Amino acid sequence: MDPDYSDRYMAYMGLSPKRVPHWEHWSCPDAETYLTGIDYYEHPKRCRERLKELYPQLDLPIPAADEPRPRPIMGPNGPSSNPDRHTVRWGDGESGSWVHGEAFFETPEEVFAFRPLEKGDFTDFPVVEARDYSDEEKLYQSYRKMFPKEWGDQAPPGSTALVGFYNTMFMWPLLTFGWELFLECCLDSRFEPVMEQFAEINRRVFRAFSRLPVRFVICHDDIVTARGPVCSPTWMHKYIFPRYEEFWSLLKSAGKEVLFMADGCMDAYADDVMACGARGIISEPFTDYKSLARKYENCFAAGEGDNRILMRNDPEEIRAMVCSMVETAQMTGGYMMCVGNHIPWNVPPPAIKLYLDLSAEMARR
Repeated sequence: MDPDYSDRYMAYMGLSPKRVPHWEHWSCPDAETYLTGIDYYEHPKRCRERLKELYPQLDLPIPAADEPRPRPIMGPNGPSSNPDRHTVRWGDGESGSWVHGEAFFETPEEVFAFRPLEKGDFTDFPVVEARDYSDEEKLYQSYRKMFPKEWGDQAPPGSTALVGFYNTMFMWPLLTFGWELFLECCLDSRFEPVMEQFAEINRRVFRAFSRLPVRFVICHDDIVTARGPVCSPTWMHKYIFPRYEEFWSLLKSAGKEVLFMADGCMDAYADDVMACGARGIISEPFTDYKSLARKYENCFAAGEGDNRILMRNDPEEIRAMVCSMVETAQMTGGYMMCVGNHIPWNVPPPAIKLYLDLSAEMARR
């Protein structure tokens, strides 16, 4: 193995780096201030630069400028929350709205009449991946400009360059129509042509991805909740998993690896996702990662850390969590340290520091 390959690349590929790298969902400015001694809001660039020196394993981006940022304002439902915009605090600002298709569709008949391909251009629609899908070549070019021109159609050896797509399949109807209408309509046979047209949009996406100079593709779909599946195995095997297999075969034939991402407990559908061609799964601590690691040799796995433990700020409980994560890391060469249910703004900074320091000390092979 090339000694210049990064720990992150080796983990993605299941190659057992000696140091177990991190993949953290990070949005806690107060922790950055606490860890660095530099006020994040006064000097965001200097703060991140210092954080990179102290905790390079976080691999957080550094802002281009060091202008002060406004501190979150305390609203009626917490800092920077805005009920009128249906948002909550997210890092140093606001989340996106959690209102999606409910603002556009009111009846099942409107859902059944919708044709995604006729819409084509979703830039004015709250579907997260708000892009114009009407022209596949233009879609490809919009992604291609994100990567160096000199790479051509292949990333350099050992590159961790990746591209991601939030609406791998399940998220399309969920975001387009909203939860209630989606679930009301999804069992009706009139829903089939709607799903087929979403699938055709994604064929364009994944054909474009297969041409990009990346080795890894993050495919996100929240197909489960904390308690398990949203839809039945029968429905999933009709509308979702065959499309995963189709889309991911396009990627794999181009030499790319699929990292699947979902919130919730993936236990019921982990085997299906792996059978469709994923290299592994990043999810939340509700998922049984040890079972995944035992079943799939050196699979990618991330998300076992739990912010509920960090919130309690009990040093012994945090140590036990890290010990358990390190145990799983010995079971698969694709493991990454990751607090799967996020490190948001209200997690106690001392708990985050202890988690990071214990990980640096113990997460080794």
